[in-house]
Amino acid sequence: MSFKTKYSNLIKSEAKRLGFLSCGISKAEFLEDEAPRLETWLNNRMHGEMRYMENHFDKRLDPTKLVEGSKSVISLLLNYYPSAEQNDKTAPKISKYAYGNDYHHVIKSKLKELTHFIQEEIGDVHGRAFVDSAPVLDKAWAAKSGLGWIGKHSNLLTQQVGSFYFIAELIVDLDLEYDTPVTDHCGTCTACIDACPTQAITEPYVVDGSKCISYFTIELKENIPTEFKGQFDDWMFGCDVCQDVCPWNKFSKPHNEPLFNPKPELLSMTKKDWEEITEDVFKKVFQKSAVKRTKFSGLKRNIEFLK
Repeated sequence: MSFKTKYSNLIKSEAKRLGFLSCGISKAEFLEDEAPRLETWLNNRMHGEMRYMENHFDKRLDPTKLVEGSKSVISLLLNYYPSAEQNDKTAPKISKYAYGNDYHHVIKSKLKELTHFIQEEIGDVHGRAFVDSAPVLDKAWAAKSGLGWIGKHSNLLTQQVGSFYFIAELIVDLDLEYDTPVTDHCGTCTACIDACPTQAITEPYVVDGSKCISYFTIELKENIPTEFKGQFDDWMFGCDVCQDVCPWNKFSKPHNEPLFNPKPELLSMTKKDWEEITEDVFKKVFQKSAVKRTKFSGLKRNIEFLK
């Protein structure tokens, strides 16, 4: 067995021990297929007010420009599918990924442990951990590393577990054994395209971010355009519609990460509770949640827009 194989196997088994669903590895190199796609998407203004998407174009496509001397991109998936959902079916809805503690912190600490393990077991390895917080094309790397394929809704999909998981990376200066991409299994299915409440999936595999409910309820700081009134399907933070209708998500199994468990009151709040939410309740329910990103005023704006 070569050192590359040995080290790759070591890293994958430790990732499993840390609770990651799966781990795939690819060569740190320029993402040739993604370059024209990203350029077209930006030129068509599909990023809306997300100006940060225009920055670091080269770094987004080339990890060696982001992490000096990098040789491998280790991609990891962490399940967040909940065992229970909000009780009141008429209440404003929160995307499942935001039920528990902010995933950035939960995953960062796991990646820190994995990095420490690599340095202990393999030696002087340098790199950086990324959780949705830097110019890294997470889904492209996960697909390149064989962890799934990019579905028509532009999310990563896996036959065994669907798409309700977070993606993270370790970009390191270590030569490893590289995995190969898997094939696309969307076939002729158009469930996500047909179900999108705002027609944000403009064609298979292309999502106009500036029309997406997640964009309006999280990223957009100004008022939500009135022409979208009545089209939000009761989503007040994020949106899971394209994932909920995807046939592959019937294979989703509840996560076993205690930090992703929601506060009980989040699931039990009624429509009336949400409409009358105070800043104190907001702080208590979302104390360590990603929902804090939209702030109390943002969540109030979103709830008002649903009325």
